[in-house]
Amino acid sequence: MPDRWVEIVERKLAVWGVLDDNERKVLEAASDWLLRHKHWEAAHGFALVEEITVTIAAQAALLVLGLSTDEYREVSAIIVYPTAMQSRGVYAGPVPGTVTDAVTPVLGEAHDGRGPVLLAWDQTEDAARNPGSGHNVVFHEFAHKLDMRDDIVDGTPRLERREDLVRWVEVCTEVFNALRAGLERPPLQAYGATSTAEFFAVATEAFFDVPETLERHEPRLYEVMRDFYKQDPAARARRAQRPS
Repeated sequence: MPDRWVEIVERKLAVWGVLDDNERKVLEAASDWLLRHKHWEAAHGFALVEEITVTIAAQAALLVLGLSTDEYREVSAIIVYPTAMQSRGVYAGPVPGTVTDAVTPVLGEAHDGRGPVLLAWDQTEDAARNPGSGHNVVFHEFAHKLDMRDDIVDGTPRLERREDLVRWVEVCTEVFNALRAGLERPPLQAYGATSTAEFFAVATEAFFDVPETLERHEPRLYEVMRDFYKQDPAARARRAQRPS
């Protein structure tokens, strides 16, 4: 971490203000690990300055505060684009159940195996500074890498106990099928209906970006996410709101 990392996170990461001293120490250590052990690269002649790398590393580190940086061992590199990438492929269409092969703006990608994570910096910076939309491309793509740890990209991360797996499948399947049926399940984005892998990434975005809303509307989903991540961001947000 650069010497001015605290100044960067105070200015760039809204979540920094709700973390306690121990969480901040763990976040620093995990961010430092990512900066030291991963290859960082800028695309399209983009200048990769400290503000960019620290802001991304700190957001990725937030996901593993209760886990271990070893969960990111399959991340070979973080490649940063100035803005959305243009990709041609088959993607979910604007209407549920449809697909499109038009040139599509892509805010991020997580490649399986020892593949890299690709991120659009303008979207990353905005989400870090202005949480509350339920969307964060760093949370989304690094959630995919957590999902890939067991070599199966199925929306079910590695769970320690059999009973945790049974409950995870039960809770997530119900919400996922509702999204697939076109039902609204706020604050989850409809994109979560694309696949079980995208459902986990979308749920992770909501869990960390709008935790109190997710807990209120989807308490069972919030509980299984809380148990997996070993964090309670809704309680953290409420703690920060209490008068000192």
